[in-house]
Amino acid sequence: MKTRITEMLGIKYPIIQGGMMWVGRAELAAAVSNAGGLGILTALTQPTPDALRQEIVRCREMTDKPFGVNITLLPSINPPPYDEYAQAAVESGIKVIETAGRSPEKYMPYFKKNGVKVIHKCTSVRHALKAERIGCDAVSVDGFECAGHPGEDDVTNLVLLPAAYAKLSIPIVASGGIANGQQMAAALALGAEGVNMGSRFVATKEAPVHQNMKQAMVDADELQTTLMFRTLKNTVRVFKNSISEKVVKIEAREGETDFSELQPLVAGVRGRERCIEAGDIDDGVWTVGMVMGLIQDIPSCEELIQRMVKDCNETISSRLRAML
Repeated sequence: MKTRITEMLGIKYPIIQGGMMWVGRAELAAAVSNAGGLGILTALTQPTPDALRQEIVRCREMTDKPFGVNITLLPSINPPPYDEYAQAAVESGIKVIETAGRSPEKYMPYFKKNGVKVIHKCTSVRHALKAERIGCDAVSVDGFECAGHPGEDDVTNLVLLPAAYAKLSIPIVASGGIANGQQMAAALALGAEGVNMGSRFVATKEAPVHQNMKQAMVDADELQTTLMFRTLKNTVRVFKNSISEKVVKIEAREGETDFSELQPLVAGVRGRERCIEAGDIDDGVWTVGMVMGLIQDIPSCEELIQRMVKDCNETISSRLRAML
């Protein structure tokens, strides 16, 4: 398959593994890249910039194909050393960086100087246009279906993708709610030149998460997510369990939400240790998208990507052509 995304990134198929906290490690990134997509290491999963350097080395020991690094820029009282993480990635020879959260404008001159392609994740057309203006090479358009932070506009990809395509000149990657080749064909028809998948890659053999979590995704349907932090204007889509439902109930009370009451329930370390690592899917919050309703198995990354490409090609060349 050939699109501007495959040409820009030097990959065989226009399929990108999204950067996911605690999940975007060398095992998964290398497997996706070896299968012809673009694997992504998540910078902030690593405790220090030097640890990121070591993870990049480890990933290179597993693949000779291109892979990238995700740097998510979030507001924080004690922000991580973003400058040092960016420097670690660039000095390690990374040529593709996925940014998310706040605008990467501050880092664009440094990235451009070092020949880095930047894909910025956006949840709205206005943010995508800003990314184009500051020099991003592509945008990953995140629909309301997505895991994690879908923004506050609640626009699904069926509308968001063609709306972005109508106004952008840089390539678009469809992100949020994608799990199969038929959806990939639909995304291409709507103006995207690639797809970005997070949740679907979590339910693969190589993903470094507990088997219980993978199986929970197979067993769940599209209704098994919930939205937290709506009252805080920082909406996040997570797995619907006893903890996330408790958070939603607290937010439903009259008056302003006190985040200090939520913090012990939603702490990232709790979700990582109890859910991702220990496999207790009900004792913490973990992000996942509505796409669970389309996940029926736990394949290898190679099996998943090959199946997606086959189904995408058949959808375009056979099913749709037959309707003309």
